[in-house]
Amino acid sequence: MPNIKSAKKRLRQNIKRRERNRLYVRRFKTESKKVLKAVEERNLELAKDQLKIAMKYIERAAARGVIHKNGAARRMSKLSKAVSKLEKELSGQG
Repeated sequence: MPNIKSAKKRLRQNIKRRERNRLYVRRFKTESKKVLKAVEERNLELAKDQLKIAMKYIERAAARGVIHKNGAARRMSKLSKAVSKLEKELSGQG
């Protein structure tokens, strides 16, 4: 534990920020899983809706510095690729 007053404050700030950052990470991971689950269930409409929501949370996390912007781009690309692949498969069948 820190003894210096400024170090104690820094510790409090770090704890608060870590909790906030974990909240953002948990949220976009949850939303990402919802997209992948919808794709797995072959529900295109739900997958598209969830993709919009997931992208919003991923962009928000990147904007706040919780994750790197390239990491955010990679995650969004992976999700949109899965949804577009499903769309192609379903349009090919019909």
